[in-house]
Amino acid sequence: MGVKRKAAAAILVLLLCLGSLWLCPGQNFQVSVLVSHLLVARAYTSDVLLQPYLSSWDELVFMESLGPMVSLISKEIETKTAIIRQLALLSEKGPEEEFVPDMHSENFENSQTAVKKSAGYSQDTGAYHSVRSMIWTELNRGIVDFHHQTDSGCRTLLRLHRALLWLKLFLQKLAETPTAGRLRSPSDLCREAYQNTLSHHHTWFVRRAAELAFIALPERGFFFRLVCVQNQEELSVVLTRVVNAIGEIYDRTQKALEENGMLDL
Repeated sequence: MGVKRKAAAAILVLLLCLGSLWLCPGQNFQVSVLVSHLLVARAYTSDVLLQPYLSSWDELVFMESLGPMVSLISKEIETKTAIIRQLALLSEKGPEEEFVPDMHSENFENSQTAVKKSAGYSQDTGAYHSVRSMIWTELNRGIVDFHHQTDSGCRTLLRLHRALLWLKLFLQKLAETPTAGRLRSPSDLCREAYQNTLSHHHTWFVRRAAELAFIALPERGFFFRLVCVQNQEELSVVLTRVVNAIGEIYDRTQKALEENGMLDL
């Protein structure tokens, strides 16, 4: 099969997977774009392409509008994605420049814009092409430190991976429609998801701040508008597709990190 036919087939499969997801006019966050990034991120049977993976986090900037605590998590995620993008950019320049991202450099922010514009899904080589290629590269070059905290791509990915589990669990709970009784508030659901995931990796002070901040989470109507639906039944359909796409990426990343003993970096 030629390149054009393969591309056409991939686009057709993507459209079929997206199904009834549509663009929501007048807003930055687009659930269809998020799902498309997550689907494209699947590589082979067990790997994850890093560029579409990071692009899916870019689409999740809507989290900043969910309240102060979630906004703080969102800002931290932006920092983590920037680190991996900077490492990828440095690796393209040569081994002598790799693995020393200067987060305080004047050119750091500009370089992130350049990476976002130039990074395409067609690239199929490079140390930071995928999760497994990054793990292999950093292990073989002695970049990963199992005893001290560093800004290695693997350690940074682990932080994003933990945040992805929190988001997956929150959206999964938000999609649930009880057979009896009232729907639980997004605030309670987000707090519960946090307690079961990210709270295990945060200090007591951060956990206490989170308990108070989740109170400011918007009501369910906000999420209806966010994905252009009218009721809980429609929201459940859309979020279930998102959760399934996130789950596939999470499971693949979890397996790669676990196989290399990286779940506690």
